[in-house]
This record gives sequence, structure tokens and C-alpha cells, in this order.
Amino acid sequence: MAEETPAPDNEFTQWHVVKKGETLSKIAEEVYGDPALYTKIFEANKDVIKNPNLIEIGWKLRIP
Repeated sequence: MAEETPAPDNEFTQWHVVKKGETLSKIAEEVYGDPALYTKIFEANKDVIKNPNLIEIGWKLRIP
């Protein structure tokens, strides 16, 4: 099985630092207006997030 490579950074990459009480769905709703789009954030951060239901305060996540 090939090792996952992180999504490349570019000048358009936005970042979000996880705060207490946040979930990927809450972040997706804030950023995209739709909590169901949390999968976009998960896919862009598979190098950090192993389980989309378990994110940690202080993680710096790419927002595609």
C-alpha cells in the first residue's frame, strides 16, 4: 500500500486552527455553509486526521 502524501500548499490554501468544541462538520458549516462538506476538509488533511470524528484542539487544518 502506497504511503499517503500531504496535499501541497499553495497561495490559495486557507488554514484553520481547531478550537475547543469544534468538529469537522462545524468547521465546514462555518467555511462552506454546509456541514455535509466536512469530507472536503477530511480529504485535504488525511496526513493529520486518521478519524474524521476525532480531531484535536490546536491542529492546523488545510481548508481547500
